[in-house]
Amino acid sequence: MNGQEVDLPVVPGEMLSDLLRYRLGLTGTKIGCNEMECGACTVLVDGEPILSCSYPAVRAQGKHVLTIEGLSKAVEETAKASTEESLHPLQEAFIKYGALQCGFCTPGQIMTSYALLLRNPEPSDEDIKTALKDTLCRCGAYPAILQAIKAAAKAMRTGSPVEPPAIPPASKPGKYVGKVHPRPDAVAKVTGRAKYTDDLQFEGMLHARVKRAMVPSAIVTRIDVSKARALPGVVAVLTAEDIPGEHNHGLVIYDWPILVGVGERVRYVGDALALVAAETREIATQALDLIEVEFEPLPVVSDPVQAAQPDAPKIHPNGNLLKHIKVRKGDVAQGFAEADVILEHTFYTPMHDHAFLEPECSIARPTPDGRMEVYVGSQIPYADRQQIARALGWPETRVHVIGQLMGGGFGGKEDIAGQIHAALLAHATGRPVKLLYDRHESLIAHPKRHATQIRVKVGAKSDGRLTAVETELYGDTGAYASLGEKVMTRATTHSSGPYEVPHVKADCYAMYTNNPPAGAFRGFGVMQSAFAIESIMDMLAERLGMDPVELRRKNALRVGSVTNTGQVLRQSVGLLECIEKVEAEMRRLGGPNPFEPKAVPGAPHLRRAWGFAVGYKNTGLGGGAPDKAGAEVELRRDGTFQVRTSSAELGQGLPTVLQLIAAEELNQSPRRIEVLLMDTDLTPDGGPTTASRQTFVTGNAVRYAARALKELLTSELSERYDVPPEQVRFVEGLAQINGRTLTLQQVAEEMMASGRPPVTSYTYWAPATRPLGEGGDMHFAFSFAAQAAEVEVNTLTGEVKVLRMIIANDVGYAINPLGLRGQIEGGAIMGIGHTLTENFILKDGHVVTDRLARYRTPSIVHTPEIISFVVEHPVAEGPYGAKGVGEIVLIPTPPAITNAIYNAVGVRVDRLPVDQEMICKALNNC
Repeated sequence: MNGQEVDLPVVPGEMLSDLLRYRLGLTGTKIGCNEMECGACTVLVDGEPILSCSYPAVRAQGKHVLTIEGLSKAVEETAKASTEESLHPLQEAFIKYGALQCGFCTPGQIMTSYALLLRNPEPSDEDIKTALKDTLCRCGAYPAILQAIKAAAKAMRTGSPVEPPAIPPASKPGKYVGKVHPRPDAVAKVTGRAKYTDDLQFEGMLHARVKRAMVPSAIVTRIDVSKARALPGVVAVLTAEDIPGEHNHGLVIYDWPILVGVGERVRYVGDALALVAAETREIATQALDLIEVEFEPLPVVSDPVQAAQPDAPKIHPNGNLLKHIKVRKGDVAQGFAEADVILEHTFYTPMHDHAFLEPECSIARPTPDGRMEVYVGSQIPYADRQQIARALGWPETRVHVIGQLMGGGFGGKEDIAGQIHAALLAHATGRPVKLLYDRHESLIAHPKRHATQIRVKVGAKSDGRLTAVETELYGDTGAYASLGEKVMTRATTHSSGPYEVPHVKADCYAMYTNNPPAGAFRGFGVMQSAFAIESIMDMLAERLGMDPVELRRKNALRVGSVTNTGQVLRQSVGLLECIEKVEAEMRRLGGPNPFEPKAVPGAPHLRRAWGFAVGYKNTGLGGGAPDKAGAEVELRRDGTFQVRTSSAELGQGLPTVLQLIAAEELNQSPRRIEVLLMDTDLTPDGGPTTASRQTFVTGNAVRYAARALKELLTSELSERYDVPPEQVRFVEGLAQINGRTLTLQQVAEEMMASGRPPVTSYTYWAPATRPLGEGGDMHFAFSFAAQAAEVEVNTLTGEVKVLRMIIANDVGYAINPLGLRGQIEGGAIMGIGHTLTENFILKDGHVVTDRLARYRTPSIVHTPEIISFVVEHPVAEGPYGAKGVGEIVLIPTPPAITNAIYNAVGVRVDRLPVDQEMICKALNNC
């Protein structure tokens, strides 16, 4: 094992992954699915990559096993390490190229790549794609992974250091911000040292499982847990009557039962009925089968339009309507009367699963002082604390949420998953309890992207000027509210696109159904409405005989425009520049008529064409919601700094952004700054990681806290040494006071000794916004994007491939260009998946997509060439002008691709994902 002989007793039925993780503590090997689908568990056995989750441990007898923890030892056999960490060139290249985000798939990616390079020292792009086709990265870092592998291969062949990528800095880089900088957690992630929740072990820890309803609509008439409680090894079985505090949870509305009790209603298959804690996971699983449950079936409401009918069965006491959302601007009747052309069409988007590679895991641990520690990867730690405390019937101060590294989130780790259940069991047993979802349970239980039906009606003058847009949206918010109202509000307010339209009417009906709840997901409703409006804009361009780019340019929002909610855009509107950059590159590559279909030489059944789309997305919570974040910055005794905030890192790169901001303000190297996140005892509340808000809101909190600390240190030294403040300077690790030099360690010691600890805090309040319908500024900033996609359609089969994408994003300011590139490329890859492969399928409320293999997230083989332009139209309040980027990057992708499909073969896709058979039939070839 990694060069050392290991002698272990055989455990019947044990897989190699479990031996590695739980008996040897080599937790760098990750478990994402246990289905042989994701590749996260890849290790080498006698030099060959194997999926350790399905490889019986006994087969490793007498073999050489190499895991990510042992890869650095292979440096001497392959190439000289060029870093102090003695990293393998692959590990070094993954860091330099930003080929990792959440890091959960990274060990599997690196080990698979290492096996490739052992047999093929100079692989082509196709060689790499073939080797890594079954090793998934949900963050979509595939373009960077490709480049990193080639750079590592070259370094291994030549013995030279890994060459860094050519990534331009921001337009006006500072000393640290705006320049390429690796993630502070990168080394831990590429070496397997990074710890996620399931990697943690505590003495005496129990293992929990949840009994799920597995019926979509019913009344529970009987629950009998007596046989489960009698099973040897079972320590506790809890039902609804055992909850000491409140029985419901929720992020906005407390309508989601923690456990459904006898006489209460099941509203979706994932509803929890009972909890089991046992000495082993296997015993807990056996106990689930011993719990006897009986139901009185009820009718199933399976789609939002059905739910809106007057005679539909009521899912909640107040009916099926969560929220009717309205947008009104001008008079649409007048607008359509003024139009020369009117088009109307209905579009459909499905539920999507976040498919983060790290399944949900929570560990709850009672402490001797009567508190409860909860270890979890969560996007909103303080909301977790509040909801856990409510369920226990405790004050919030008795609950300590300790956020862990997350293997992806994308909005899917905002709602409570196992946190409350683990805490209830830990409270009942007095022992630590781990609740780990398998992939099947994750797919069934956690919230999804809202499925929508969107009718769009547009009116325009003959010159292309829009006169009116009317939209009607139905959103499937599933069994419980989650963030449904917020998501569908964004879908509605953005449903007329990033255009100035004089007359707008939008109505959205967010409906309860008996499907899994729908909540936050990257794009937050705007992806769905962008697909609709950007598709009909191409349809309108065709009807008018206009170039689709020119149609968008004519109507695009710009400084001085008024949005459909009545907001005047006073600054930071880079949409026109995004359009110009993408159009110029598209015409350079695709010729003067990129939207015309082109045959592929030697393959007459293939057609290629480009498609175009734009989008916009708000930064921050908006809508009148108070949006604030707190941060602390401290000079520690060793002369280094620590930044503290509860804001969550789920792979998007927040630690790097905060590190660079603090470094810029303090004039210190980023290496001297540690970022501590996601701990409700140790870090101020940074608010939720949602709405592309963290760089803007928490970034500003850190910026002002760091600035305040610098002023505090300056004031202290100025007073102590009787010099004007301007004669106090800070450089790398030092304070210079009018010719005298102190180390920052000395400064910290002196201040602590004098009773003035060198720490400052700051709570940043984002600019005030107004609720929908009240006019004024509904949001304090918007990001903008344009995209072009070149597709190839096989007219014999209907198969679609995305060949190239051109992307421009107005992000305000590129604080971390390396991380920004990862977000842009990863968002595009996710958008490709949503367009071509991903569909969470339900049948009468039952989950059909109950395995990862049935969901089809995009792999590296779906990776096109991506050409990216960073557009910087700074927003005054943002840190150095920055605004949100995490969501805007995938919003225009689906319509860019489907518009390209239409241009290539004349088939309009109005329902996602693209149905290959539908295209084939429409071409009369199937």
